[in-house]
Amino acid sequence: MPYTIEDIANALGMTAEGDLMLTVSGLAEPADAGPEHLALASRPEYIAALGRGRARTALLAAGTDWRALGLEAAILADRPRYAMAGLTAMMDPGAGYGPGIHPQTVIDASADLSEGVSVGPFTVIEAGARIGAGSVIGPQVYVGRDVVIGAGSMLHSGVRIMARVAIGDRFIAQPNVVIGGDGFSFVTPEVSGVEKARASLGGEGTDSVQTWARIASLGAVTIGCDVEIGAGSTVDKGTIRDTRIGDGTKLDNLVQIGHNVVIGRNCLLCANAAVAGSTVIGNNVVLGGKVGVSDNLRIGDGAILGGATVALSNVPAGRVMLGYPAMKMEAHVEAYKGLRRLPRLFRDVAEIKKSVSKLMGND
Repeated sequence: MPYTIEDIANALGMTAEGDLMLTVSGLAEPADAGPEHLALASRPEYIAALGRGRARTALLAAGTDWRALGLEAAILADRPRYAMAGLTAMMDPGAGYGPGIHPQTVIDASADLSEGVSVGPFTVIEAGARIGAGSVIGPQVYVGRDVVIGAGSMLHSGVRIMARVAIGDRFIAQPNVVIGGDGFSFVTPEVSGVEKARASLGGEGTDSVQTWARIASLGAVTIGCDVEIGAGSTVDKGTIRDTRIGDGTKLDNLVQIGHNVVIGRNCLLCANAAVAGSTVIGNNVVLGGKVGVSDNLRIGDGAILGGATVALSNVPAGRVMLGYPAMKMEAHVEAYKGLRRLPRLFRDVAEIKKSVSKLMGND
């Protein structure tokens, strides 16, 4: 669908200059842009690439001299990357799922689908499920018994929402998300080797054959509004109480959330992050890619754990952490610098030993 530059600026509350009637039908990186595209050129390296494309207009940082770049019009934003959120939403063609209820679905008669809900082929919706108005349920989705899904939600192909899960409005689940699978909870009749190792800090371990008894998961999962969960991610249900995820939190692909975990509002968990059971994460926390958080910990509000960090103890509010085990980022950087200096230090010590040995021999 074509939009004029004026349409875009008015819809998103941004500043536009030049030929406001110029139309575009899509977005592109500058080197790939044709005359029908709005080029995204907010950074110097992208501005430099404008000459390799054929864009007539671009999204630029406020104050950029767009006329000097040979453009006919420009949209100017104080924070161009934030402007991309509105732009991409405006240009998004959607997932392509058809409207209405596909005939090849299995929907229990007691399920309640509100106005405007669409359901794709080979989807199963169990008894007592309630799905809010305007939600889109893609193909091959499973919605379990007594599940509640809020209005305006999107469940992509292959999503599995197990029994009694409750989800707020505007939820997005990318393909093959699983919410409400059983927690990983097992116990031995006697004190296990794992418990001994933890209590003794490795002094003791498993000294006999042990069998594992399964602890059933009686809780469910409760998720707030405006939450998004990336492809292949899993959220386990609680043992007794629910696993909980707060409003506005976003999970990337292949994130694992263990049983009884509580995650606050507006958190960001990047790809391959894993949070072990019964840990509590505050509001506005960021876990970088491949971060691991051990069980029964507390991660304070506003904490940031850099990529591949492993938290084995509580993290105070506002702390920026890095490394394994997690430590203050500045301390980790200094330790890493020291580690890189070790080969030179060893050579220096070896030279000193040689010198001392010669001196001692001369005596």
